[in-house]
Amino acid sequence: MDIDIEEQDPLAVDLVDRDGRQMGDTGGDDDGNRKVGCCERFHRSISKWMLPEELHEQYRDRANCCPPPIFIILISIGELAVFIYYAVWKPQKQWVTLGEGIWNSPLTYKADRREEAWRFVSYMFVHAGVEHILGNLVMQLLLGIPLELVHKGFEVGMVYMAGVLAGSLASSIFDPLSALVGASGGVYALIGGYFMNAVVNFREMIPLLGVFRIGVIVIIVGTDVGFALYRRFLTHDVGLKVSFVAHIGGGVAGMTIGYVFFSAYNQKLLKDPRFWLCIVGYVVFLLFAVLFNIFLSPA
Repeated sequence: MDIDIEEQDPLAVDLVDRDGRQMGDTGGDDDGNRKVGCCERFHRSISKWMLPEELHEQYRDRANCCPPPIFIILISIGELAVFIYYAVWKPQKQWVTLGEGIWNSPLTYKADRREEAWRFVSYMFVHAGVEHILGNLVMQLLLGIPLELVHKGFEVGMVYMAGVLAGSLASSIFDPLSALVGASGGVYALIGGYFMNAVVNFREMIPLLGVFRIGVIVIIVGTDVGFALYRRFLTHDVGLKVSFVAHIGGGVAGMTIGYVFFSAYNQKLLKDPRFWLCIVGYVVFLLFAVLFNIFLSPA
C-alpha cells in the first residue's frame, strides 16, 4: 500500500501541472490562461488596428492612458460647443441645417474675407448641420482616440492641424470663390495617414484586418466625397457654395505628413529623411498658397 502511494504521488503532481489547476497557473502558460483585464484587452485591440504585428508587444509594454487623448477630445468639444451656440443662440430658421448664422460667423472661411488670416483655421469649428457635425465627430473620435493613445497628442495634433490648414489653402487655390466650414480637412488628414500606414504595412498587419480597414476607409471616403460633390455642384440651395477641396487637401496632408508621423512609432522623426522631405514640401505649398492669395486669386 505504501509503495502504491509513493508511485502515485509524482504522477498526481504531474497531472496537476499539465491540467493547470495548481502549478500551471504560475508557469510558462501564464499569458494564455490568466484573466485579462478590460484595459489590457482594449490596448491589445488598439495595437492590432494601429500597428504592424512586430510592434504589438512593444506597444503593450509601454501602453497607458497617461496622458489621455486630450487633444482630439478638446477639439471635438470645441466644435460641438460652437455648433450648439449657432444652433440655439443665433437666429436660425432650423437647426438641423444651419443657414445665415454660420455664413456671417467670424469663424467661417469666406473668399472675400481671406485677409482675416485666422479664418484659414477657425472654419473647422463651424458646421452646416447635424449630419455634418455628427459625421466629423464620429470619424475623428473613432480614429483620433486610438491614434492618440499610440502616438500621443503632439503627433496627432500636428497632423490634424496640418490637414485643416492644407484644406483651406487648397480650397483658396482650386475653388477660390467658395466658402468653407467644417473639420473635414483635419478628419481627412487622420484618415489619410492611417490609410497610408495600413497600405504600406499591409503584409505586416493581420491580412483580414488590413483588407477590412482599407475597405471601410474607401467606402466612407467615397460616400462622403460623393455627398460633398453633390452638395457643391448639383444642389440649388440659396446661399454660399461650400467647397469640397478641403477633403482632398486634408487627405493629401495626411498621406504625406500623417504617414510619416504614424509610421514612425517610437522613433526619432528628426533623423528620418521622409520627415524633412514632407516638411519642406508642406512649407513650399504654404508659401505658394500665401503668394497666390495675395497676388493671383480671382476672389
